Amino acid sequence: MSSEGKGTNRRNFMKAGVGTMAALAAAGGVLAPLRSVENGITLDAFLQQHYRRLDADTLDSIMRRLEEETGKKYGAQVHISDPKPMDGVEYGYALNLSRCNGSRKCVTACMKENNQSRDPEIQYIKVLEMPRGSFNLEHSDHYYEHETVPAKDTFYLPVQCHQCNNPPCTKVCPVGATWTEPDGVTVIDYNWCIGCRYCMAACPYEARRFNFSTPKIPREEINPNQGYLSNRIRPRGVVEKCTFCLHRTRKGKYPACMEACPTGSRIFGNMLDPDSEISYILRNREVYILKEEAGTMPRFFYYFET
Repeated sequence: MSSEGKGTNRRNFMKAGVGTMAALAAAGGVLAPLRSVENGITLDAFLQQHYRRLDADTLDSIMRRLEEETGKKYGAQVHISDPKPMDGVEYGYALNLSRCNGSRKCVTACMKENNQSRDPEIQYIKVLEMPRGSFNLEHSDHYYEHETVPAKDTFYLPVQCHQCNNPPCTKVCPVGATWTEPDGVTVIDYNWCIGCRYCMAACPYEARRFNFSTPKIPREEINPNQGYLSNRIRPRGVVEKCTFCLHRTRKGKYPACMEACPTGSRIFGNMLDPDSEISYILRNREVYILKEEAGTMPRFFYYFET
């Protein structure tokens, strides 16, 4: 049985359980708390079908409902869309380690663009500082604090979701809540995720984050341009991750981290386009794969200038 099939059975079971509860408790209004946005999840959201089973009209009504709920909860007017993968596109990312200066501007830009919780703090990108001439991840430091960067005799290794061709995270999900789209982006159905965190344990890049509590984002800092599978505000109790800013990239823009990079060390584009910059890098530079022995076949590459 496929993972999606398992998920469908799980939700059908839930529906049966909630239906029984509703029949028993209708007079007393026991289910009323489930309908309250303030309690974290509405009954409609709890009963929602898997993303890949939603027709266009149902998905549109869900997005409008989420916009309304966000307005009530955060006091912000947002627009949620669902841009689809484009034909003939497979995204790739390359990072020039000779240029990265460890400023973490990519981290900040990603946080703002993707509506990541400020308290508790969630960040999709982790920048590792290592002594120059060494490549030992076990002795790297991503809590470094310097008045100026780069620090002397160091280099920096940003790590985020590698959007793998052979992703272990999707294989271990017991309900089919995460999968890889045709353009190479691994996504999560936040309404289907059960928060088991198996995917976090399976990811060799430590690229997934768990929402232990309701995200806290100041109203004035909320990015109103949101994607259903990317940067809409996630509920408590689910896993989230980098999606190559698909709400931007599928509309012809660059990821926020690339635009914010002060040194031009980040290269992003369509690997299937022979004229793209990412294709040029892959053809003409010696690229490295992080933890190649894991067999994940990532779409994220590193290289040094020669």
